[in-house]
Amino acid sequence: MTATVPAPAARRVLGAISRKSVVPWLFLAPGLLLALVFKFWPMAKGVWLSFHDVRPFLGDRWTGLDNYTRVLSDHRFQDAIGHTLVLGIGQSLGAILLGFVLALLLEGQARSLKFIRTAVFLPAVTATAVVGELWRLMYYPTSDGLLNSGLHLLGLGPVQYLDDPNLALYSTMVMGIWIWAPYNMVIILAGLAGVDRTLYEAAAMDGVSLWQRLRHVTLPAIRPALSIVLTLAAIRGLRVFTEVYVLTGGGPAGSTEVWMTRAYTLGFTRNDIGGASAASVVLLCVTLLLTVTVNHFRKRGDVR
Repeated sequence: MTATVPAPAARRVLGAISRKSVVPWLFLAPGLLLALVFKFWPMAKGVWLSFHDVRPFLGDRWTGLDNYTRVLSDHRFQDAIGHTLVLGIGQSLGAILLGFVLALLLEGQARSLKFIRTAVFLPAVTATAVVGELWRLMYYPTSDGLLNSGLHLLGLGPVQYLDDPNLALYSTMVMGIWIWAPYNMVIILAGLAGVDRTLYEAAAMDGVSLWQRLRHVTLPAIRPALSIVLTLAAIRGLRVFTEVYVLTGGGPAGSTEVWMTRAYTLGFTRNDIGGASAASVVLLCVTLLLTVTVNHFRKRGDVR
């Protein structure tokens, strides 16, 4: 003979379960609604516009893949992709390397280190537009500029950091490294906090060098943190915009034009909304593919 739950008790249990499942969604509803209105709907609209010739007041005309073909065959867009790769790879690797060095230097529990870490982290939380204006002053092309003043003391310069097509992209890269290295430092510091200290003690007793400790103890232990930093840096490198827009606007002579600034120019300068939407959709697809690829190799590394 099987025991049965009385009907009122069953209803109370089902009611409690339903409330537990509904209450979290009620708290999430405002954020989901805002994301739907201001993020996912514009994304869907952008995908829709990428297949149309957008003509305000005349009606949009379906063009299929013409916008994608036209954008991808544009030599200026191809140059922008090359600049994006150079800037993204250099900025990402430089910021990761500098962030790792800063994390090693500022690891510890001393109160003074906490203050220094806070000061070092300030560039990552300062508005990029403000940082860009500060670096514009530092890059001032005459001998009165901050960096050129230092070069003048050495009998060098002045250097046209932002006006020279051969230097403008790398000058922008330096600013990007300065901004994002502290952000990477915080993530790597979190990884260093989880390293087993007995491993360092055993390595010291074995008389291994500092480089060997970094290679065989530190780096394997912080691999999860490094994978997160690498994923974020890859996405950030492809979507770089504000640094370039504030410093150079894509100039001089298009030498610093990147993927996002080209899309911005198409949409808001040339009023080519369909082309700008197509460029943005391609960027979204490449970003998703890159993220999946990085995560795939990260999981393979974790299994090993």
